Order: sequence, then structure tokens, then C-alpha cells
Amino acid sequence: MAIERQEIKQRMSRIVKHNGTIYLCGQVCADATKGIEEQTQTMLDKVDALLEQAGSDREHMLSATVYLRDMKDFAAMNAVWDAWVPEGHAPARACVEARMARPELLVEVSVVAAEKA
Repeated sequence: MAIERQEIKQRMSRIVKHNGTIYLCGQVCADATKGIEEQTQTMLDKVDALLEQAGSDREHMLSATVYLRDMKDFAAMNAVWDAWVPEGHAPARACVEARMARPELLVEVSVVAAEKA
């Protein structure tokens, strides 16, 4: 099958689709001056928009990797995450502490999903 790339930039594509699988580039918040809860929510809002654009949704997520600037934010990030993920549709997930591209960023996520049938 062909590889489909959407919103191609020099370093990355925002969406890559191949063989019924959707790969999203890392997503960060809309406003890095906010706290962890709002950064997490606006980041997940971006994931929703990209999944919809790609022909998928939260219920079709396969895996997610969450990057936190500081693990002290783990519980607060998870509170937003848990409210966002549909019950019974949690993806395979990893969460790691990482240095971010900009110091004001507190969280980033990379998602892989299946296309809706």
C-alpha cells in the first residue's frame, strides 16, 4: 500500500497513513504559559483534530507515548488524560520524563491509531 503524508514540513509530516494505521507527529499545548492541566487538555484537543482529519478518533488509538518535562506532573496529567480517553478504549501507553524542545512545554504526546472502518 502507498504511504500518505499530510501537512508535510521539512522535518516531519503531521500525519502519516499506511496500511490502515495513522501516525501523528508529537503534539504539544496551544499555550505554553499555562499549567499542566490546560497544556494537557489543549494538546489532546489537537490530537482529536488530527485524528478526525486522518479518519480516526480516540476509540481507535493503538498506542501513545507521553513525554513529561517533570514526573511531578504525572498525576495531574493523568487526571486530564483519564477523562479524555473513552472507557474501554485505552491505548497501549508509555510515559517518560524528557527534556522538551522549549523549557516552558510541560507535556507532549505521540499517537498511533487505526483508521475507522
